[in-house]
Amino acid sequence: MKKRTIKIIIAFILFLIALCIPFPKEWMKKGIYIVSYCIVGLDIVWKAVRNITRGKVFDENFLMTIATIGAFAIGEFPEAVAVMLFYQIGELFQSYAVDKSRKSIASLMNIRPDFANVKRDNQIIKVNPEEVKIGETIVIKPGEKIPLDGIVVDGNSLIDTSALTGESIPKEVDSGDEVLSGCINQNGLLTIKVEKEFGESTVSKILDLVENASSKKSKSENFISKFAKYYTPIVVITAVLLAIIPPFILKDATFIDWLYRALTFLVVSCPCALVISIPLGFFGGIGGASKMGILVKGSNYLEALSKAEIVVFDKTGTLTQGVFKVQKIHPVDISKEELIELTAHAESYSNHPISVSIREAYGKEIKHNRIEKIQELPGLGVIAKVDEKEILAGNEKLMKQKKIQYSKCEEIGTIIYIAIENKYAGYIVIADEIKEDAKKTIKELKKNNISKTIMLTGDKKEVGESVAKKIGIDQVYTELLPDGKVEKMEKLLKETSQTGKLVFVGDGINDAPVLALSDIGIAMGGLGADSSIEAADIVIMTDEPSKIVNAIKISKKTMRIVKQNIIFAISIKVAVLILSAFGLSNMWEAVFADVGVSVIAILNALRVLKIKKEY
Repeated sequence: MKKRTIKIIIAFILFLIALCIPFPKEWMKKGIYIVSYCIVGLDIVWKAVRNITRGKVFDENFLMTIATIGAFAIGEFPEAVAVMLFYQIGELFQSYAVDKSRKSIASLMNIRPDFANVKRDNQIIKVNPEEVKIGETIVIKPGEKIPLDGIVVDGNSLIDTSALTGESIPKEVDSGDEVLSGCINQNGLLTIKVEKEFGESTVSKILDLVENASSKKSKSENFISKFAKYYTPIVVITAVLLAIIPPFILKDATFIDWLYRALTFLVVSCPCALVISIPLGFFGGIGGASKMGILVKGSNYLEALSKAEIVVFDKTGTLTQGVFKVQKIHPVDISKEELIELTAHAESYSNHPISVSIREAYGKEIKHNRIEKIQELPGLGVIAKVDEKEILAGNEKLMKQKKIQYSKCEEIGTIIYIAIENKYAGYIVIADEIKEDAKKTIKELKKNNISKTIMLTGDKKEVGESVAKKIGIDQVYTELLPDGKVEKMEKLLKETSQTGKLVFVGDGINDAPVLALSDIGIAMGGLGADSSIEAADIVIMTDEPSKIVNAIKISKKTMRIVKQNIIFAISIKVAVLILSAFGLSNMWEAVFADVGVSVIAILNALRVLKIKKEY
């Protein structure tokens, strides 16, 4: 990019020198024009020649080459250099929006385990996970990644499943429970019997999914290439016919005269206005989006977004905050303040996310001198003495084990039941919080002709369905691992119309495969995983789902302006071509008309930058 910019600047300076300074000899001026042309246009000429040898004749490189060489042939050296300069400037704008490689997903590689502690001959040996066989026993210490899928044969622990499910609340596992590779063991020692080899493990499949998803993804073809495919052969054939036919059928017509007209026709045919204004229109749209905190990685994605038909969402971190908070405190024969105060003190020594959220809801200093003893019961909860009162805080199993008469809570979320001195004192509901603008986003998407909204989540069925109902999502699929999300996405891609596009919005490492597979992948960039940001086509830097609506509106406005420029530029171009074919316009009149159209098209393209935030 830097080299290209320097080349354009040097060529432009030389062009101005040749254009403005009177040289004693004409060959000096022409020499500077040729040097300027070589600096800025030689790579385009080389691409045209190379493409011809590969059978790809009628592309934009060929169009630029024949138009500029034609200008040199009829002595219009400034026109030849100007055409190539305009083209390269337009291409430079386009390059800013170039699509980055999706395979440099560094943070996704962090879920790949480096080793496995395998038990062999009564010894624990550290080996490569690929060397471990089915049926062997591995040991996972606190803080280590689980390297292979298997069944827990000994131990109890909390495991962080966020890399796979996107859910930030840890899962408790005990003997007999299945565990998946890529998860992180948090606090206990686990002994696991391996069920799958590394190549078949969950973590290995995720890595493969991301690598392969990009190749399945259809990309919008570059407009200029698409346009040149049809425009160039028409122009070239017309120019050839213009040079050959009139001298044979018209009286007093000379071949030299009509060859000059044909070359003039070729020069006039160069679509400068389109070459500049179309990339600039897209660049303006990308710039307007970036002002709102929306990063679009390429003009092809901005174009595709205008055809969005189905929008699919992840749940945690996308439509919800991804942070578990106390949502409800229901006391029985006690005040809310006292219930949360006693529970917070009872949970004061635990680092479990549930305990942390209870202490945050209490919001005051924990006075440890009020606490006599705390007993943590794995899989149940805690028992503590606070102000000489025995406090029980935990799940239903704890209430049943201690034979406490309690009222079952039907709320969606994690329920902590509390008993004081063996008497039921109420419950606390802890759940993820829906983002403020999530409901309005779904409503606005439907107003913008989105036919269907869908949610894919690794969370439990009742939680996913509850969130979907509250914000108005049309369909929801729950308890999905990354490969499950990919399967659903492949089916949904078939549901879109021929021109419609499918959008996926996510934020976690587990979303990277579907972000790469979807027609347009949108990642939450504020708190999202680096891998999902890298795999996405569009990044919402502020984590607000409402920005998706703004992005769609920007893309539609950009496409309207680009289409206006296309119609305007082609209409004027056709009129000038007809005049030049009949010899009714000279070269500089044609150049003026072309430059005038370019300026108007550019000014129109700049309107894309003036986009107001809807809400």
